[in-house]
Amino acid sequence: FEPRAVSTAQAVGLWQFIPGTAQRYRLKLNEQYDARRDIVASTDAALDYLEFLHGMFKDWQLAFAAYNWGEEAVLRAIQRNQMRGLPTSYENLVMPEETRYYLPKLMAIRNIVQSPELHGIELPDIDNVPYFMGVAVAVELDAQTVARLAGLSVAEVLALNPSHKSQMISGKGRPALLLPTDRVEEFSARLSALPVNVRKRDEAKAL
Repeated sequence: FEPRAVSTAQAVGLWQFIPGTAQRYRLKLNEQYDARRDIVASTDAALDYLEFLHGMFKDWQLAFAAYNWGEEAVLRAIQRNQMRGLPTSYENLVMPEETRYYLPKLMAIRNIVQSPELHGIELPDIDNVPYFMGVAVAVELDAQTVARLAGLSVAEVLALNPSHKSQMISGKGRPALLLPTDRVEEFSARLSALPVNVRKRDEAKAL
């Protein structure tokens, strides 16, 4: 759940994409923006990747193993077992310890969320409604100005928009700005009320 997480293999974001896989799934990486840290873009790419892996292996356990270890590594492990006349299911493949426990950890989290009472855990109630939504903003605004217009803290704004490598988080050609759904109307109203000549980077900082 940490979009700025970086692994020892330089995998980044909620879904831990390495640069090669990110490029494959059209996640933009440049000096200003890293889509691997974009909550929406990276999640869409991860779902596409998992669907691809399931299509390759016809098995969700192997698909998740491949997501963690790489599809080529899983294919080689399967081929080794085939040559030895051994089963090729997830439980029977020789794989790194990290991958071996990757799926059980995911399944454990799923089981806890589905039936917390069976595990003596009390989870907070969360409404089944979208928490955030994207707002297309064509003018350049920094995080401090967005926070002021939306009635949020700068930390909240940056937490929802972690893909930007600078404080400038909106503008032409940039992805939609993510804001809590209950702050979008206020933000949009305040933004539209700004005079055109102050909807610019330098002047926005002075608001």
